[in-house]
Amino acid sequence: MSEHGDPFQGRHLVSPRGAPGSRFLPLSFSSGFVTLSFNLQQLMMFTTIVSAGSLGRAATMLNMTQPALSRSIKRLEESVGAPLFERHTKGMQLTALGEALMPHAMLLQREAEQAHEELNAMRGLAKGVIKVGAVGSIASLILPMAIACVLKKWPNLRVEVIEGVWDRLVEGLLAYEIDLALCTSGDETEDVAALCDCSWTDRSFVVAALDHPLRAKRGLRLDDTLTQRWALTPKGTGPYAHMQETFRARGLPMPAIAVETRSVTVLKSLVARCGFVSWMAEPMYDTESKAGVIDALNIEGLDAQRTLTAFRRRRGTLPTPAVKLLDELRHLTGSLRTERQSLS
Repeated sequence: MSEHGDPFQGRHLVSPRGAPGSRFLPLSFSSGFVTLSFNLQQLMMFTTIVSAGSLGRAATMLNMTQPALSRSIKRLEESVGAPLFERHTKGMQLTALGEALMPHAMLLQREAEQAHEELNAMRGLAKGVIKVGAVGSIASLILPMAIACVLKKWPNLRVEVIEGVWDRLVEGLLAYEIDLALCTSGDETEDVAALCDCSWTDRSFVVAALDHPLRAKRGLRLDDTLTQRWALTPKGTGPYAHMQETFRARGLPMPAIAVETRSVTVLKSLVARCGFVSWMAEPMYDTESKAGVIDALNIEGLDAQRTLTAFRRRRGTLPTPAVKLLDELRHLTGSLRTERQSLS
C-alpha cells in the first residue's frame, strides 16, 4: 500500500489483451505485494452498483439477474483479496478498498471508451468529438475562432461546447463531459492540471450602453460607478472576483449588486436596454461593441488584466480531437501575446 493509503497508486498496467473498448478487456495490475486481475465488464458492474446503491437496482440497470451480478462481484472481490462492499439490508456501501478502487475503475472505463471512439474514427466508422468547456468571455471570441480553424482542417470532427464558471467546468472535466476547460487561472487540484503553455491575457472594464448618463461626465473615476445600478455574475465567479480585486486595489468597496445572474444574455440586455452597468471582459461584449450597443466606460487609469488558461484532467490521455483544438488555441493565443507585446 502506498504511503497515501491508496493500494492502487503506482500500479502498472500490464499489456492488456483484447480490443480497446471491449467489455471483456482483461486487466492485470501488479505491485511488490499483490497482483490484481479483472476485466472491464467487472468494473462496469462494480461502478453500476455504486451508482445504483443496491444489487437489485444495479441488476435491473444491467439487464441481468441479481445472483449473476452477485457472483461476478464476488469474483472481483476474490481477485482483489478483500471485500469491496459492506452489505446492508438497505443497500451496498463501499469499503475503504472499494473507495480506493472506484476512481481507477472509472478512469479505466473512460479510457477504454475513448480508445474505442478514436479507433472507430480512424477506421471511418465514427467522427471524432471535441468536448470543451469555457467561461463566457472565451466562449464569445477565442473559442469560436479556434473551432473554426480546426474544422477547416478536419471537417469530419464534431464539437460539443458547454459554457460555465470554474466549478462547473471542473465538474465537467471529472465527469468526462469535457476534455478541456478554458477559464481564468485558478488553483490546480490533485485531479485538474493547468496547461501553462496555453495561456493568454485579456482586459475587463465597466461597461454601459452608449447613451448611459455617465458618458457625459468628464474625468470619470471608478468610484463614480458605486451609485449606479449594477448587474453582475454571483460571488464565487471569475468576473465577480476580478472586479472585487480591482475595486479593492483602489481602496473601494464593492457596489451594491441589484441583479445577480449567470446568464450572459440577461446581463447584456440589462446593460443595453435598461440602464445598468456591468463588469465584462473585452471579448464578452466584442460583438455588441462593434454594433454600437455596449462599450466600456472611459474611466481614468483603469487597466484590469487577467490571465486565462487551458486545463485538463491529470489522469489519462488527452483525446486526439482535443489535442487538435489545443494546438490551435496555442497558435491563436501565441499570436495574441505577440500582438500585445508589439503594442506595448
